[in-house]
Amino acid sequence: MKAIVVTDQSAGTSGMKLAERPEPEAAINDVVVEVHASGFTSGELTWPSTWTDRLDRDRTPSIPGQELAGVVTALGYGTTGLSVGQRVFGLSDSYRGGTLAEYVAVEARNLAPLPADVDFTAGASVAMPGLTAWQGLFQHGHLQAGQSVLVHGAAGAVGSMVTQLAVEAGAYVIGSGRAPDRQKALDFGVQEFVDLDNNVLEDVVGVDLVFDVIGGDIAKRSAGLIRAGGTLVTIAGPTEARPADGLTIDFVLVSDRAQLSEIVQRVRDGRLRTNIGNIATLDDAVAALNPTKRISGKTIIRVRP
Repeated sequence: MKAIVVTDQSAGTSGMKLAERPEPEAAINDVVVEVHASGFTSGELTWPSTWTDRLDRDRTPSIPGQELAGVVTALGYGTTGLSVGQRVFGLSDSYRGGTLAEYVAVEARNLAPLPADVDFTAGASVAMPGLTAWQGLFQHGHLQAGQSVLVHGAAGAVGSMVTQLAVEAGAYVIGSGRAPDRQKALDFGVQEFVDLDNNVLEDVVGVDLVFDVIGGDIAKRSAGLIRAGGTLVTIAGPTEARPADGLTIDFVLVSDRAQLSEIVQRVRDGRLRTNIGNIATLDDAVAALNPTKRISGKTIIRVRP
């Protein structure tokens, strides 16, 4: 099968190449999926799990990619809950990756059914951003109607999901980003926008929750904007930033079939819009994942037409 392969961690996305790899087989509790669309997060090339197994043994050449939508073609021994021919979407394990390929083996529990009226491109684009937003807002942030949320990177793949889910939950949403992102963030539902280049972030005061995707100085400054007892939720890695009498939660998402089903139902209903910045074929994936200009939104690789 065709797949995108990486062998050199220091090369980043420029070290990707299209190659032939053996088709995967389904282990116990696995399914093999014929991939129709795949998403990619550039940060995964910095994760140890992309390059080694759980025993820290080198596993290159490896196939990156965790987000996928496609059709089940085979079941491993003991696999339940899915069937051959079923449309599915979701995530592969970070130590396995493999979705930037024509076929991938994935644990069945990491996938959810993809309704016939949601296309594969949409399914692949909402799996990781949607789960990240859902878990950050509701599991870790315990968001309630009437609260206020500051969403950093509100026009991005994750931030736009956070914005939409928070608005639907009845929150007042303030978004941040760069000047060119203002209109896109407003279109996704933020009620106020903070231009990080030209506005003063500290003019935002007393929010209940900050959802941070940037980290560093932005995370530290954001802690001071949160009301006493509020929460800073971040996916940007560990930080010493702490709101007064509140919590800082640095989390990594876990796949959850029930949450994926909630997310895709909102896509079907029109309550949740995808945020796709670019679509490319597998043959053109290397160039698409090394863009010459900034792209706001998810890059999706269409593995099959």
